[in-house]
Amino acid sequence: MNRNLLGRGLVIAASIIVAIVLAYPPKNKINLGLDLQGGMHLVLQVHTEDAVRAEVDSDVDRLLATAKDKGWTGVSSRRVGDSSFEVTGATEANRDAVTKYVADSFRNYSLARGAGGLVYKMDDKSVNENERLAVRQAVETIRNRVDQFGVSEPVIQEASNNRVVVELPGVDDPERVRRLIKNTAFLEFRLTAYPPNGGGAASREEILQHYNGQLPADVEIMDGDKTDRETHQVSGKEYYGLERRRVITGRDLKNARPSQGQFNQPVVQFTLTPAGSQAFGAATGANVGRGLAIVLDGRVVSSPKINSKITDSGIIEGNFSQQEVDDLSTVLRSGALPASLTYLEERTVGPSLGRDSIQQGLRAGILGTSLVVITMLLIYNLTGVNAVMALVLNVLILFGGLGAFHSTLTLPGIAGIILTIGMAVDANVLVFERIREELRAGRTVRSAIDLGFEHAWTSIIDTHVTTIVSAMILFQFGTGPIKGFAVTLTIGLLASLFTAVFVSRWIFDLVLSRRRVQRLSI
Repeated sequence: MNRNLLGRGLVIAASIIVAIVLAYPPKNKINLGLDLQGGMHLVLQVHTEDAVRAEVDSDVDRLLATAKDKGWTGVSSRRVGDSSFEVTGATEANRDAVTKYVADSFRNYSLARGAGGLVYKMDDKSVNENERLAVRQAVETIRNRVDQFGVSEPVIQEASNNRVVVELPGVDDPERVRRLIKNTAFLEFRLTAYPPNGGGAASREEILQHYNGQLPADVEIMDGDKTDRETHQVSGKEYYGLERRRVITGRDLKNARPSQGQFNQPVVQFTLTPAGSQAFGAATGANVGRGLAIVLDGRVVSSPKINSKITDSGIIEGNFSQQEVDDLSTVLRSGALPASLTYLEERTVGPSLGRDSIQQGLRAGILGTSLVVITMLLIYNLTGVNAVMALVLNVLILFGGLGAFHSTLTLPGIAGIILTIGMAVDANVLVFERIREELRAGRTVRSAIDLGFEHAWTSIIDTHVTTIVSAMILFQFGTGPIKGFAVTLTIGLLASLFTAVFVSRWIFDLVLSRRRVQRLSI
């Protein structure tokens, strides 16, 4: 055996060993998709108008803080509609200063009208940008939450019309996943205006009565659950008059994790960023003795009294179960959703359906492969054994590639494997037919083999490359199952180029090197 033949044989042997190592054990190396092992398929609508409102609210807070710092007496502001805010109370003395400040600091707003106050509207470009960022942030936030939930190989991607597609294979608690994904988890810390010491009022009317029936512009009423201190059971509602200004929000959190409170009840312990610690320390240090309401998604979960200055850490306590604390810690660590979500579509695939799909896919694969093998042996006689050996190696390399990338195998992926088998054999058919033509023309066996591979090479490259390009487009724009089809097809076609040309040619050369062949069984 010459060195060239030996070297090529060693390359093939190394390919076999590497493929086996990468693919074994397949249960640990290759993940099963949603359609094979069961799970959830969700289509979510992102209400991007919430993100626009939040941006306007943030600008209003900034304007009010500036008005207080500059001493613009009587100036107030509030959001009107989704993308506009109104400035009222400006006097002749400060109107020009207010309008100049808004024009200079809020360049993405334009003055809409002036009747009854100054109304500023966000321009369309900024609205569209906020909506686009809201969808992108929603995708990243959902991905962070799902990753911490422990789902293997989830698919989370943007779709048209501000929608998000989520596929979660192997999920066995759909209700918990729904809560985990949809929970906005917008956390705020606000000082209580009434009752000032942090306790709750029995009704909204009690708070309104305290303010003579008219709430100040910087105060709003929120409710929360009233909990029995001994049984920790919810016994009703209580109400709080809170300052609109937020001391800190969930964006100032550095970390959040489950912990235990003073009476061993489940709580969330949090730490703050440096900027959050500074703001929190300043607010709590200046308001010792007042209540500090912890607001989650617009409801007060607790309102402890500030006993001393608090800087970089604290706890969130309420009537939480241990699982609720675990989930709340998860969503706080992953950040708040920028907008609310609505479930447009939900499908749950049971594991029994997945097992049936696997069995049917295996049957189809075995039947198809068997028919291909029988056909090659009947048409090409002993030369068909060459194609069968190349085909077996092709499938082995394909599974090695799936294992190397820890790819997700889906039902369309199984279809891709079956299609790959057909494409691989097709390459052998092109070569074998050219060899037959050369033999009929009176060529020797070696010359016919050489010319057969040489002439078929261009056609093999054309068919494989064009199909690989199509598979890449499917991978780029397809969803989970379609991507699974594209991955298996691409790996299989690359393997086919190796086995149908390099390996098949080596088998011919190996046979010819051992004896003088006068006639080829083809």
